[in-house]
Amino acid sequence: MSGVIVTGVRRADADAVAALAGFGVATVHEALGRTGSLGPGLRPIQQGVRVCGTAVTALCRPGDNLMIHAAVEQCRQGDVLVVTTTSPSTDGMFGELLATALQRRGVRGLVIDAGVRDTAELRAMGFPVWSAAVCAQGTVKAAAGSVNVPVVVGGRLVRPGDAVLADDDGVMLVPRDLVATAVEAAEARTAKEEASRAAFAAGELGLDRYGLRATLARLGVRHVTAEEYEREGTAP
Repeated sequence: MSGVIVTGVRRADADAVAALAGFGVATVHEALGRTGSLGPGLRPIQQGVRVCGTAVTALCRPGDNLMIHAAVEQCRQGDVLVVTTTSPSTDGMFGELLATALQRRGVRGLVIDAGVRDTAELRAMGFPVWSAAVCAQGTVKAAAGSVNVPVVVGGRLVRPGDAVLADDDGVMLVPRDLVATAVEAAEARTAKEEASRAAFAAGELGLDRYGLRATLARLGVRHVTAEEYEREGTAP
């Protein structure tokens, strides 16, 4: 497999990306109609961290991190490196040394659909990582791949320059031309959630606030007493 390294990619607007960082993954995901998630397989190696940045992508051969090294050169302040492989791999393709190089360039974190190692060191240096695996198995640097090409992670297309948002709930993608729209939708979602939070704290039930009693009735769900339940012979 030969490859390419694409330079000068167009990135999402920096101000819009900074605004998007103010919202959690779950909020933005819901605000965009439950779209954008990169799936449950990418988990944080740390807790309590949220990052949002523009994607630089690296497509590697399994067990080979040559193109991650090539991708470092293409990264700049505010980016998030997104790495995947041409077929499934759990090898530890990334660790403390690569993180040091990325941190020096202002990269906000790593999303990798493969393995990482040196996790204690990564947490200590404050470099956030979301990965599909943690594995001490090392890699070689021998096979060609590509940098800054569209890649598929978690069944979703990730283009260089798209916005990547990640926190304890996982990772999601916002296409670079929709980041401002996502911010507006997330603001509206947040206001709605704040109103619901206040209502629930005051004692209102979700059944009433969301009109769910009618839904239960439409689905044929009934309220019966314990005695009625036993008489109907439906008790376990």
